[in-house]
Amino acid sequence: MTADTIANDSVAVAGAPEIDGLAFRYYRGTPDLPKMVAVLEGSKIADGLEEVDTLENMTNAYSNLKNCDPYKDAVIIEVNGQVVGYKRVTWWEELDGTRIYGHFGFLLPEWRGKGIGRALLRHSENRLREIAADHPKGITRLFDTGAVDDQIGLVSLLAEEGYQPIRYWYEMVRPDLENIPDFTLPEGIEARPVQPEHYRTIWEAEVEAFKDHWGEAEVEEADYDRWLNDRPSIFQPHLWQVAWEGDQVVGMVRNFIDAEQNERFNRKRGYTEFISVRRAWRKRGVAKALIARSFRLLKELGMTEAALGVDTENPNGALQLYESMGFRQVKRGASYRKPMD
Repeated sequence: MTADTIANDSVAVAGAPEIDGLAFRYYRGTPDLPKMVAVLEGSKIADGLEEVDTLENMTNAYSNLKNCDPYKDAVIIEVNGQVVGYKRVTWWEELDGTRIYGHFGFLLPEWRGKGIGRALLRHSENRLREIAADHPKGITRLFDTGAVDDQIGLVSLLAEEGYQPIRYWYEMVRPDLENIPDFTLPEGIEARPVQPEHYRTIWEAEVEAFKDHWGEAEVEEADYDRWLNDRPSIFQPHLWQVAWEGDQVVGMVRNFIDAEQNERFNRKRGYTEFISVRRAWRKRGVAKALIARSFRLLKELGMTEAALGVDTENPNGALQLYESMGFRQVKRGASYRKPMD
């Protein structure tokens, strides 16, 4: 990005409050990422979200964006030249053809409640309308964003702007790794250590299994590379539990341990996430067996608790399964949507 481009990258945000030094500009590339990480950290601490965002993860994410040009679709918020927030928009097509136009933003707590968030939300909607103008007509189009119940101000803003909670999800924790149930895989099915030559088969099985899930998007070939280049704090194949029958992947739990998060919050937590079983092998105890194996693995690695997220209306009874495995709700969030007018 040239100096001339930087000098002319300001963004006009209609309805923004009159605050001395408040300005909006487009994303300028990797030099902005450390400042954005600092905003994420400050914002999530204020919202009680126990997550750790690193420069490595942020850099990786912005190198693997889909349906988003950050130089047009991300806006940086500054006050007297200091970055105090940012927002970004994107879009995707669900399996039923519905187009979802997503937006999200983060703002440091001292700048909330002044009207900045509302102006940015409306700016995001307008940018998404511009994007949608080039898309096929006659399809369902919805704005989408998310919030947890603890984000009281955001939840209130979304309600005022016409959004409704469409689907709830829980963050769940199993507070100990004692009394692990002795579930075993069905006869003829075995768990194998993951090798790089397995990655493609595992990805294809995961894509197929998740086609039953709410909100799943269409995939393309480039999504495989994005999957391979997922955040290092999540993509940990040596911890995965993958079940096979012959040359077919039956199901999986893609476990991971976020060491930085554990250090920050003084805990020993492992995540049993991306749990899936392909349709032909469901209702045979595969998921229970893989989760139990995951518990044992995490315990061997020194972890003392496990966590996951779940769609509360998962059609395959995932919530009830996880409760039966000892997980309990610790936080609730929702996907909020409204029709694009």
